[in-house]
Parts: sequence; structure tokens; C-alpha cells
Amino acid sequence: MMIKKFFAAALSALTIFSSLAGAVSVQADQVDAPYLALGADLSESEKSTVLNLLGVDLAKLDQYMVVTVTNQDEHSYLDSYMDAKVIGTRALSSVVVEKKEEGTGIKVKTQNITYCTTGMYQNALATAGLENAEIRVAGPFQISGTAALVGAMKAYGAMTGETIKAENADAATEELVTTSELGETLGDQSKAEELIGAVKDVIVSEDVSEPEQIEAIIDDTAQQLEIELSEEDRAKIASLMEKIGELDLDVDALKEQAKDLYEKLEGLDLNITQEQVDGFFATIMNWLQQAWNAIKGWFN
Repeated sequence: MMIKKFFAAALSALTIFSSLAGAVSVQADQVDAPYLALGADLSESEKSTVLNLLGVDLAKLDQYMVVTVTNQDEHSYLDSYMDAKVIGTRALSSVVVEKKEEGTGIKVKTQNITYCTTGMYQNALATAGLENAEIRVAGPFQISGTAALVGAMKAYGAMTGETIKAENADAATEELVTTSELGETLGDQSKAEELIGAVKDVIVSEDVSEPEQIEAIIDDTAQQLEIELSEEDRAKIASLMEKIGELDLDVDALKEQAKDLYEKLEGLDLNITQEQVDGFFATIMNWLQQAWNAIKGWFN
């Protein structure tokens, strides 16, 4: 069942990227021209507001590569992970992506976006494989901002000529949604970003793939961050991390692209090692052995 869901999500991602590719209007000659993805349902007045917030001069649109993102694109890509009510019925959020020099990392600015924080975009896009880019996201008024994720990933691929792998795009989407939902549950978006980032760090750096080990890392990290997780949230994070563990990610690249988050995590002493994970299980096994010996003693 999980394999079927994965391939369904991957196929959905490929379908959307293919459809968006057909909608691209290349209006700039330079390879590194900024890329503008506009919500397809913006009215003319809303488009003017969004362009102003994004710092885009309407008279200079020919200097951008432009694409529209539809609400159907959003639902096709996001329905597997979030309530349709959150996605909404109109694609309004828009994004500008500009390639930056090596070592810049991913920088995100948002305006009128309520569901996704800058850190959530940054971490998810790093998982997708983006590097050294400035991303500006805006809505004409307070909106969730989900349409921007599709546009940002497609924009980066168009600028660099690099195809974002379907499995990376799928994991990035699930990461954005899971982190956002966790932030709402905890009432603290920063804590949610830190928890997901810290767990992802260990999963990637220690090449952890066993579900039991992933769960142990989640529990230990949550305890160190003084976060109490519900079983539902714990299961969602575990599912996400199993997917991330299957990707070919470089932990140094993740830290380079999401610098803001990992600089905060460095001061929290959250560098859980494989030895600590193994030690956790050794403690559990030792406790079970002692319990079993006690039970046998009662019968004897």
C-alpha cells in the first residue's frame, strides 16, 4: 500500500511539472533571469498588488520568465497531504525565484502568507534540491501560500536546467505540510521547524532507515526540545522521515542551504549519533530482559 501511494504521488508530481512546463512563457534571454510564477486566479487588481509586494515592475515583465500555477495544479499535487479547505479554490499566491552565487543558500521572504513560514519553505525546498536562490512569496491578502511551492520548484528547474526528482518534490511537499500542521498543533512554528530540521539532520547524516530507529530519534529529539508529541503527530513525522531517508541527500548541502535553521540548532546540542540510537535500543532490550528474568523468578 505504501509503495502504491509513493508511486501515485511521484506520478502526480511528474504530471504537474510536465503541465507547468507547457505553460511557461520564456520572456527573458539570460539564463539566470528571475522566474515569476503567478497564481492563475488573480484578478488584475490582485495581480498588481502581488507584483508590487514582490518588487516586480509591471513594465519590466519581459525581464522575467513567467508561468501561471492553477488551483488544479495545487490540488493534484497537495491533496494527498492536506485538507482541500486549506488549499482553497483559487490559486493566488505567487513567487519570484532568483539564482544567487555559490554559498548564499536559500533565502525566503514572505508577505501575506499565513500557512507557510519562511523556515518551512526554506527547509522543504532544500529537501527538493534547490540551492543558492532567493525566493519571494506573496499573496494579494492573507492566504495560505500553498500554490507558491509548486511554482518555486518549477522555477528553479527552469532556471538551472536541472529536473527536480519526483521523489524529492514529493518529500518536500509532505515536509512543508507536516511542519505546518505540527506548528499549528504546538502553537509554535519555530519549535516545529527545529524538530523537523533536527530529526532530518540525524536521518540523513547517519543514514537511518529502520522505522524503530527513526521513532527513537524523533522521541529523543522531541524530549531535548521539550516538545510533547501526540501519537498522530509522531506517526506523521515518522512517515515523512522514512521517505526522506530513501532520498540521496547530503547533510552538508542541507545545512548549507538552510543555514538559518541549522545555526539555531547548533546551540541546542541535538547532534544525536548512531551510537546513541543503538544505545537507546540496548537500554530497552536490557530492561525487557530484566523484566523477563523477574517473571521467570516468580514462577520458579
